Amino acid sequence: MSELDPLEKKVIELIAQKKRIPPESITLDSTFLELGIDSLDGMDLLFTFEESFKLTIPDEVAQQMKSVRQVTAALQTALAANPQATTN
Repeated sequence: MSELDPLEKKVIELIAQKKRIPPESITLDSTFLELGIDSLDGMDLLFTFEESFKLTIPDEVAQQMKSVRQVTAALQTALAANPQATTN
């Protein structure tokens, strides 16, 4: 498995905290279904990502996010478009 970049690590940490599961059990290819993330959990995570990274994810993008990899891709796009956003 390749080394995760800081954004990927942060996304996995946030999901692990919210779902109270070990971060080691989450990979980039983990789907929300596999992680037991339902629509309510998904909305909660979306708000957490937006707050943590100080950005807004458009609804049409959020609706397409169904895996950890899709989340990190959407966040990378949003961060690139918003210089005020942060990965800290």
